[in-house]
Amino acid sequence: MIVLKFGGSSVADAACMRQVAGLVKAALPKSPLVVLSAMGKTTNGLFDAAKAAESGDLTLAMERQRALMASHRQAASDLFAGSVPESLDVALTDLFGELELLLRGVALLRELSPRSMDAIASLGERLSTRVFAAFVGGAWVDARKVLRTDQVFGEAIPQPAAIRALAAEHMKPLLGAGQVVVTQGYIGATEDGLTTTLGRGGSDYSAALFGAALGAEEVQIWTDVEGVLTCDPRIVPEALPLSELSFAEAAELAAFGAKVLHPATIQPAVEAGIPVTVRHTQKPEGRFTTISAEVHTGRPITALASRGPVTVLTVSSTRMLAQSGFLARLFEVFGRRGVSVDLVATAEVSVSLTVEADVPLKPLIEDLSAFAKVEIHEGRAIIAAVGERLKSTPGLGSKLLTALGDINVEMISMGGNEINLSLVVKVESTHEALRRLHRVLVGGIS
Repeated sequence: MIVLKFGGSSVADAACMRQVAGLVKAALPKSPLVVLSAMGKTTNGLFDAAKAAESGDLTLAMERQRALMASHRQAASDLFAGSVPESLDVALTDLFGELELLLRGVALLRELSPRSMDAIASLGERLSTRVFAAFVGGAWVDARKVLRTDQVFGEAIPQPAAIRALAAEHMKPLLGAGQVVVTQGYIGATEDGLTTTLGRGGSDYSAALFGAALGAEEVQIWTDVEGVLTCDPRIVPEALPLSELSFAEAAELAAFGAKVLHPATIQPAVEAGIPVTVRHTQKPEGRFTTISAEVHTGRPITALASRGPVTVLTVSSTRMLAQSGFLARLFEVFGRRGVSVDLVATAEVSVSLTVEADVPLKPLIEDLSAFAKVEIHEGRAIIAAVGERLKSTPGLGSKLLTALGDINVEMISMGGNEINLSLVVKVESTHEALRRLHRVLVGGIS
């Protein structure tokens, strides 16, 4: 069997759903499990309604609820030429009734807990899958019966062993050649049945988890680009689709800003040895990228990604010189403050590192200043050059710096896995740096 995941833009309206239905029909011989996101901007609409209710503006919250109800009923009406099946009509009515009760409860208490937000946010996927399953005549499975998580609402952590057992119970009996099973991405539930979500972008993660649990032949991620590109095409118009990508390369690109994949999507597939393909919903016969553990392209640089703004902290102290324990003390501060560090570069008496731009700097700097001098450089960006032969390619550093020309590189870091060479530049130089690097180092890869 295979897993087909479709994002919100792929199921934004009735026309999009019809196209997706055609792709699902073509996959029927492979017993597809279809994982859907919410329609279009539904999740944003649910968040807006919840925030309005929290502020006490129940009128606005109900307006948002009615708008969402109208868009879903319109999609259903368009799909069924005005004759919506009674079972679907009842299901939609029940779901919007549930949404109304949740919003009224939030408005009454003026409190929007992460648990309540997850319950509200889950309705987007539950609605889209009800409509789509009715249209394609597929079995509808509530993902909350299968995707078991912990109780960290908003960023729940899946429990793979439990998911495998529950998938065997609730999904596997429904799968078969010529049959389609439809379920939701993004949402799960605790052992006690409380609704959770995996965080924004978690539908890809859901698809990989289901694929791993069911031993899928392939996980297909259908989106609005022809696979993973050599760079962001909005910045580098001549960016090219990559036919193959290793799991390690894909994970690095995702972590450093590539928009196609959720970083955590890769891990369940890596562990299960399942290839992931990234495809364009509007161009099903077009190019696509296959991501697997077995790919070894031998390219010095496969693709470029960027992330920013970030902040560079340079921590200096003469106590570092020939002294043990300084780095342990330094990183203890970051751990205690819950601040993640991306890049690290060391010298004899200083350490430079990058953190996200929105971290609370004041308490962090106060703690660090107790034993070192701290310099802060905001408005920076990380550019990551990812490829399997970065370290073993002679002259690559020279080519890289020559390509950048007059763009100043403030920090260089080679990733621990040796496939990621990261550079820090001023954020306003990011686009030009990417264009220059792509032209010299990546242009021509196909």
